[in-house]
Formats: sequence, C-alpha cells, structure tokens
Amino acid sequence: MAYWERIYHQRMTTAQEAVQAIRSGQRVFLTGNCSVPQTVLKALVQRARAGEIEDVEIVQVLTVGDAEYVSPELAGRLRVNTLFISENVRQAVHEGRADFTPVFLSEVPGLFRKELPLDVALIHVSPPDEHGFCSFGVEVGITKPAAEAARVIIAEVNDKMPRTLGDAFIHVSKIDHFVPVSYNLPELPQGQPGEVQMRIAQHIAELIPDGATLQLGIGGIPDAVLYYLKDKRDLGIHTELFSDGVVELVEQGVITNERKTLHRGKIIAGFVLGTQRLYDFVDNNAMVEFHPTDYVNDPFVIAQNDNMVAINSAIEVDLTGQVCADSIGPKFYSGVGGQVDFIRGAARSKGGKPIIALPSTAKRGTISRIVATLKPGAGVTTTRNDVHYVVTEYGVAYLHGKTIRQRAEALIAIAHPDFRADLRREAAKLGFL
Repeated sequence: MAYWERIYHQRMTTAQEAVQAIRSGQRVFLTGNCSVPQTVLKALVQRARAGEIEDVEIVQVLTVGDAEYVSPELAGRLRVNTLFISENVRQAVHEGRADFTPVFLSEVPGLFRKELPLDVALIHVSPPDEHGFCSFGVEVGITKPAAEAARVIIAEVNDKMPRTLGDAFIHVSKIDHFVPVSYNLPELPQGQPGEVQMRIAQHIAELIPDGATLQLGIGGIPDAVLYYLKDKRDLGIHTELFSDGVVELVEQGVITNERKTLHRGKIIAGFVLGTQRLYDFVDNNAMVEFHPTDYVNDPFVIAQNDNMVAINSAIEVDLTGQVCADSIGPKFYSGVGGQVDFIRGAARSKGGKPIIALPSTAKRGTISRIVATLKPGAGVTTTRNDVHYVVTEYGVAYLHGKTIRQRAEALIAIAHPDFRADLRREAAKLGFL
C-alpha cells in the first residue's frame, strides 16, 4: 500500500467525528456553489443545535440549496459572513443575522491570507487518483485558496464529484479528515430566456466577432447570447463560471478556443453551475482548466486575451454611466462578484469589449432601469469611468470617451420609450443636457 493510501484510510471518519475539530470562536470556510459539502454541514448544524459550539463564523461566497445554518435559532452559535449574497442567505443579511463583506472576486484568495485567516475549511472533492490527488471538482476558484490557507481541512470525498483539471488538485496528505459520501450534486437547469432577453442578446451578439474570447455568467441574458452565437467561429472562453449553454456550442464546433491568445485550445474557469450534463462534460476533460479566482479574475490576466468580450448585468444605470449591480438602494442584494475584474480586463484587451446588459424596465414595466440618478444609498459597482457598452432591448449605448451630455443622450435612446421624456426632463434639471 502506498504512503498516501495509508494516510487516506487512517484519516477516514464520519461527518459527526470530523466536525469535532471545529471549536467555538473559530472561523470556518464553507465551499459553495453546487459543491456545498452537505453531510458535513448537516453535522456542524447538529453540533450547533445541541449547544456544543458558539460564536463560529462561517465564511462563504455563494451557496446553492437550503441554508439551515442561518436559521434564527442558531444565532450566537453560527454566524455567516458571506462575500456574495446568495438567495438562501439574503433574508438573514437583511435582518442582521448574517454579515456581508464586499470584495472583488479576484481579491478573495488574498483575504484568506491576510484579513480573514481561516481555522477550518470544509471542502468537497473527488476520490483520489493513483497518485493521491483529489480534484476540487465543480468549485475550484475560491475553494483551493481557502484550503491552502486553512489550518485544518475537512473534506467530503464524493464518487459523484467530477474530476476537473487545471490548477484543481489537493494531495490527500494536506487533508486532515476525510468523510466518504455518495450523492448527486445539486443541479441548476437553465430557464428559457424571455423576449426582452432575446432582444438584448441579439444586440450583444452583433458586438462579438469571430475568434473572440468570452466571459459569460449564468441567467437569461447569457443563455440568450449563446443562442445567437451559433454562426460564429472559433470562439473561446475565459470566465469565472459557465453553464450548460457553453457545452452546446462546444459540441456544435462554435467554441474551439483555437484563436485565444492565452491558454489556446482551453476553456478557463473558476467554477461551473448547471446540470448533470455539464458535470459530465467537465469530468476529466482536457479542454477545460479550472484555476483559482486570483488568476482567472485578475484583470491583467484577462487582458492578455485579445478580443475579450465581458458580459455583465446591472440593477440600474444612471445617465452618467454609473452602474449599480449589488444593491437596491441601501439594501444589499448580491455582491460585486467578478464584474469589475472582467470589465477592467476586457477594457485593456486588444479589441476587447466590456458590456453591461440589462432590461430597460423592472416590475412589469413600471420602473425604468435607466435612471437619472441612482437610488439614494445605492452602491456604485462599476464606475462611470470604467463603462464602455450599455445594452438594453432597445439598442447599444457606447459611453467611453463621451461627455456627460453625450452619455445622457445615448442612454435615453436605449431606455424604454415610456420613460424617455421623463429622463430628458430630469437630465435637463441636472444640467446634463
């Protein structure tokens, strides 16, 4: 038996035994997205409910599924500090039972080395290969740096976790406790894009040349954009995350990565969100490389991709070009994620195009998302100095190098027609026109 095999078997344990390593007052990292270690997390919650631990801080980014660990009755025992507000913890943040730390996704690994040192990391990996290396699977970007920074590592080892490639591995000797599990990862099926999203996507697709490298998120607009790219050639991917739509374009020969100027022939990502079809695609696939976010999201790395097209969303955009994407007024909604990383990276790319895309209205057409000024208390996710393209279903506004007057005119032109007259009056009052 190899040395690593002895370590692996010696450190095998149950979830209940593994979480005994977590003590009151410690900071614990929880791997997220579709990689949440469900069995270990449940055992931790059970300890908290039994009153065995208190004042444990759970640091996470985005998690999928139920979040029992933010239940009101666990206040004082477990407290979440999230670096991006996912739906399952949003109410807890709003009620003051959980904390939110704003940070660029590219800078999260650095936090674990400095401002947020970790006592324990809860991770989720594939079984070890013949050399004793486990893959972090569908979530590498944040989890690998967290595991490298933590003093103690507890790993769920799941035979259903894809073995993803790239800078995506940890040796069994680095892991303190192994909890064997076998369950399917949660899935996030793609929805059908609506008419407005399809019209936005048509405008964006016209901005994407053959050979471009794309950053795409998940949701109606990215899915719709992929639909309109079927006639393009030799597209590439460098993105913090991707979903099932990318698989379809690879299978159709549209995404080949052959004209990328960095990592030619490779899809570069930090994590994936999608269905089992996606998980099967990334499993042991040499076309796909996963890397930590301080690499994937580094604007200076992103900029090395010629013709980099970054597509990001917004809640509202004001007439000077300020973008709010993480709050509704003063109420925090999500986080900055990788938006600024990719906007700045694409802006510095040769032939690059940073794009902010959003529907022109919200609440069934009753509110304009192109606004004279951002709501009081709203955060500026992307500054007016960084914005280049803004796209709605009514067209494209190019703002970079434009005066405030020119910006206001261009943005009013892509606002919903029902709000253009009001926006023009407000712009005149503000001295923009």
